[in-house]
Amino acid sequence: MGTEGKAGRKLLFLFTSMILGSLVQGKGSVYTSQPDVQVAEDNSVKLSCTYSGFSSPRVEWKFVQGDTTTLVCYNSQITASYADRVTFSSNGITFSSVTRKDTGEYTCMVSEDGGQNYGEVSVRLTVLVPPSKPTVNIPSSLTIGNRAVLTCSEQDGSPPSEYSWFRDGIDMLTDAKKTRAFINSSYTVDPKTGDLVFDPVTAFDSGEYYCQAQNGFGTAMRSEAVHVDAVELNVGGIVAAVLVTLILLGVLIFGIWFAYSRGYFERTKKGTAPGKKVIYSQPSARSEGEFKQTSSFLV
Repeated sequence: MGTEGKAGRKLLFLFTSMILGSLVQGKGSVYTSQPDVQVAEDNSVKLSCTYSGFSSPRVEWKFVQGDTTTLVCYNSQITASYADRVTFSSNGITFSSVTRKDTGEYTCMVSEDGGQNYGEVSVRLTVLVPPSKPTVNIPSSLTIGNRAVLTCSEQDGSPPSEYSWFRDGIDMLTDAKKTRAFINSSYTVDPKTGDLVFDPVTAFDSGEYYCQAQNGFGTAMRSEAVHVDAVELNVGGIVAAVLVTLILLGVLIFGIWFAYSRGYFERTKKGTAPGKKVIYSQPSARSEGEFKQTSSFLV
């Protein structure tokens, strides 16, 4: 019974550590009361980190955002880049004010000299920022039968915004077949990327389009509305343009052939002789009535 009791207590300890999101090595344990924290921009926030089983703990905090890792606290001391707005305590770190750039994962690492006792826990911080007005790429006309993509995006929202599209004021949802107004259309909406894809464009897709961005914080923002016309492919115009191009090309080829057949290019070559050099000498003084060749032309 004593062995079973110890095993039960060990399983309970491991289960509790997993629930609190901690990593435990040796006798010490590290955990947080709030592994996922959300706070509005410019507000203060505390990231908690408590530990036990360490006789002489050394606490460090690191910040990971994408591929970049930054040290916030080293050996229980806040680093210089955070010293003006972060304070350290034995149960966490406190930001006096946060910005959207602070969104990311913070890891509290506790150890003792010699590395015999170590534990860590991570806290995910999301700084809430409402979306800005989205920008769109909407052509004024779409060709019936072709594939077309309309895009919508905004860069400020945190967490990232999700997008919805509207035609003539009606929400297009994510599937055309779910709404009677769009039953004859063939499109999909990706709420994560903001892409509206027509595949293919139909004659029923004309209308006024705009998109909306929202992330659950602040007010949803909508883009400018753009009127779109679904038009038939102008086959006649394309054929006419091709014919005109061929005719002009034929006239050009005939002109070159005619010039060659008349010998215009050969005459031009023969008429281009090297330049002649002319030397002129001034006449010398002579008596009246005397005639003597005093000028010469050398060709």
